[in-house]
Amino acid sequence: MITPMRGIPSSMTSTARKVWLLYYDGFRSMTVGKTLWAIILIKIFIFFVVIKLLFFPNLLQRDFDNDEDRANHVRNELLRK
Repeated sequence: MITPMRGIPSSMTSTARKVWLLYYDGFRSMTVGKTLWAIILIKIFIFFVVIKLLFFPNLLQRDFDNDEDRANHVRNELLRK
């Protein structure tokens, strides 16, 4: 029988509560897994934040002064191709 725990809303259904407890107990008892998850989160941060800033600069913001010029440039590029 599943006993109520702190942090679990009482409105959760029985199946949802069982799934929550499965993951909650699993992550709580991890030792090596916590380190691996930390490494994964750091890599995701590097991929999506650092690489975006380095390799995908905002060229429209840099090359045009206002929104109208940016919109005209995008429209012309779309129609030209």
